[in-house]
Amino acid sequence: MTADPDFVAAKDRLLEATLPNVLFDGWSLAALKAGAQAIDLPETQIAVLFPDGGGEAALWLDDWADRRMLDALEAIDLTALKVRERVATAVKARLIVLGPHREAVRRAIALKASPWGAAKAAEIVYRTVDAVWYAAGDTATDFNFYTKRGLLAAAYGPTVLYWLNDSSEGAADTFAFLDRRLADVMKLPKLTDGVKRAVKHLAGPFEFLRQARR
Repeated sequence: MTADPDFVAAKDRLLEATLPNVLFDGWSLAALKAGAQAIDLPETQIAVLFPDGGGEAALWLDDWADRRMLDALEAIDLTALKVRERVATAVKARLIVLGPHREAVRRAIALKASPWGAAKAAEIVYRTVDAVWYAAGDTATDFNFYTKRGLLAAAYGPTVLYWLNDSSEGAADTFAFLDRRLADVMKLPKLTDGVKRAVKHLAGPFEFLRQARR
């Protein structure tokens, strides 16, 4: 089912107004109320846009970031880059989008570690790595589809954690870390059939998530 663009835009608007308040109030109803007040949105609309409150808004941040990443990539000629460079460029674009909201990301990750957020965490990671590979021009439909997404997830997660504590200018250290991680994980499918067996367990849940997005 395709989401109503106006509804998505309204959720984005409230999210963006709420983000500055997360630093002080966390992903809470108080933060959402302050965001709604900043854009003259009636408080009654908060429950319409985010029925589960601040936790749901925290999960929406990932959806928002994925779409902003894809928007940013439209201005870049990815066809001139090698596949690994395309993937790295996409991940970097996403982190740049999230750059002003690092503390909000940190707190959102903490929520995903809770029983409530953990149920959604796999879906969120899948959606992000799928969007990255889509932007990179991936057309795989066989087992490689799952292998690529599984291996990218293995590189993406540690990169985000590194980024959260990176004080280097322009997140240069994070981007170097990402490049090293991608260089490592993208060698794996070329090594042995054992790698396929190691990643094979991902096909089941990834297929479920793939079907769920249709």
